[in-house]
Amino acid sequence: MIDRKVVPHEEWVAARKELLKKEKDFSRMRDELTRLRQGLPWEKVEKEYVFDEPGGKVSLSDLFEGRSQLIIYHFMFDPQWDEGCKSCSFIADHYNPSIIHLKHRDVTLLTVSRAPLSKLEAFKKRMGWTFKWVSSLGNDFNWDYHVSFTPEQMKKGEMEYNYRAGKEFPVSEAPGVSVFYKDENGPVFHTYSSFARGLENFIGAYNWLDIVPKGRDEAGSSYGMQWLRHHDRYEDASFVDPYVKVSTG
Repeated sequence: MIDRKVVPHEEWVAARKELLKKEKDFSRMRDELTRLRQGLPWEKVEKEYVFDEPGGKVSLSDLFEGRSQLIIYHFMFDPQWDEGCKSCSFIADHYNPSIIHLKHRDVTLLTVSRAPLSKLEAFKKRMGWTFKWVSSLGNDFNWDYHVSFTPEQMKKGEMEYNYRAGKEFPVSEAPGVSVFYKDENGPVFHTYSSFARGLENFIGAYNWLDIVPKGRDEAGSSYGMQWLRHHDRYEDASFVDPYVKVSTG
């Protein structure tokens, strides 16, 4: 049992009201942060990127699908891997059902990975997802948005991730999200990107865990998401965590 003070109802309500004040402060700070985020300057996308999708080749501009706003989730899936990252899969489980609603707010959300399209389609079918998933294999998109690293970069500690340079990521792929804007028949602009713990905003399960007494219960693990599995592998006793193997090997 968790060791926690137990008090009468009136004292509990008083303590809850004190916390509510801080929660309201946090909500106001979050609104201000959103305002600042939406007020960031933009950068024009000068390079032409061509992706593979089931229907053939598509450009970055094509990915908007007639809408003016595009969210791309950078899903960790190296071309040599047999399945996608379990943490990215956790996030995808959350955003897959949101896509229909985003479309009605002039937003297209899709997924990009370096793995070949055949692997993406097979894993997508296995996981039961319906979002569009395109392959960036053969273009510089992942490198330019700092979510893929060459062996040379990793060996020399020359990766740039989350706007910092240095050897801080143990595998060749990293997670992230990038946002773009396009006027009708106009240029494409990069408006925002977020990485690392910035992606926790999109994980509803973490928000639920944050309100229960034990919280995320991740203390003592090699890393925060060590407990996590692909949603079809929680009962799989043969599962071997690749990140633990990388970090301890």
